[in-house]
Amino acid sequence: MLKMLFLLIFTNLVTIFFFSSLPFSLSSSNTPHTHLFLHQETISHLLQELNSTKSKLFDSYSLIADLHHKINSTNFLVRDLVIEITRERKPSLPVDEEADVFGIPPPTASLSDELKLAILPHKLPLGYSPRMASDEIYPPVGAACLRFQKELAQYMTYDIGGDLLLKGCEPLPRRRCHPKSPIGYVEPTPFPDSLWATPPDTSIIWDTYTCKSYQCLIDRKNFPGAVDCKDCFDLQGREKRRWLYDRGLDYGLDQVLQTKPAGSIRIGLDIGGGSGTFAARMRERNITIITSSMNLDGPFNSFIASRGLIPIHVSISQRLPLFFENTLGIVHSMHILSNWIPDAMLEFALYDIYRVLRSGGLFWLDHFFCQGPQLNQTYAPMFDRIGFTKLRWNVGKKVDRGVDKSEWYLSALLEKPMT
Repeated sequence: MLKMLFLLIFTNLVTIFFFSSLPFSLSSSNTPHTHLFLHQETISHLLQELNSTKSKLFDSYSLIADLHHKINSTNFLVRDLVIEITRERKPSLPVDEEADVFGIPPPTASLSDELKLAILPHKLPLGYSPRMASDEIYPPVGAACLRFQKELAQYMTYDIGGDLLLKGCEPLPRRRCHPKSPIGYVEPTPFPDSLWATPPDTSIIWDTYTCKSYQCLIDRKNFPGAVDCKDCFDLQGREKRRWLYDRGLDYGLDQVLQTKPAGSIRIGLDIGGGSGTFAARMRERNITIITSSMNLDGPFNSFIASRGLIPIHVSISQRLPLFFENTLGIVHSMHILSNWIPDAMLEFALYDIYRVLRSGGLFWLDHFFCQGPQLNQTYAPMFDRIGFTKLRWNVGKKVDRGVDKSEWYLSALLEKPMT
């Protein structure tokens, strides 16, 4: 319509130009006054047509604006109708259907890369893990549980005091229940003796563990087999010497604390802290450390609590919801953070550590394991991207499985910038 109106206006203008520039040549009897009269009459007629065209053009603009308004109104109505239809259909969705009752699209839908990283499972780089009974690790997002409703119903029937499953939904749904209590329970050892005392066997319930006593846990370092934190229940063995000396990859506690003004580090977190020895050493220096640990075939959380320390039962995939941003003076992690964690999930965890550290807070990365090429190609750029300042950075080759293997440890002391 606009093109036709433009063509009409253009034709009229050309006509006006044509008749205004050429003299009228009628019969020889025409006088100059006659020529002038005809010329003025033609111009007047053309001007009338031009005004009429302008009026039609303005009417067309008004019509177009009205159409736009109606189209927008229709779009809003259609959107509301789709939302209403979706809301009515949700209760009838079958359990196994890909659509999510929270409206989260299935994995094959068009999601942003950031959302996919946040809500979809990540493949374990080292493959299937028998401890997790899965080759994937799921971010603990509440809505994701609804994608596994059969498993969710199964988990709701778990035995009180039994194993906490790591696969799928974490943490498990709340239930109104009373956990079992140990038979013959006795009061814990008084503090500070409790820091280096093995608690009595009657302090916990052993049903879910392979070992049925603390002595069994202490002795298992003498037997073959791969076990997490194999000797960390032996408080008179290697645990007694940890972090007392500063050499190479092994940083000393006192040397780390000396990088900050005395007394400025007061609270912190130890990620994957085993039996809580790091927290015990810091407690001796009047620093409160919360230790995250998992009860993987051992009563780690109960053992930490018996020592007079604070445990929390969360995995590395769990966000740090207990801490507000800019609160902790130090975060420490030994062995847990390494290349077994998918790169995207590791970066999320590192950003979360950066979030909870206060300005000037320390991140002590203790014996980070990786393959040689990964160090410079993947992990060093990742730390730079997050924004930590390097105070110490030590790399050493891991040789216990053979010198020919390109396996390396990284220990680093990193600082969150003051501004």
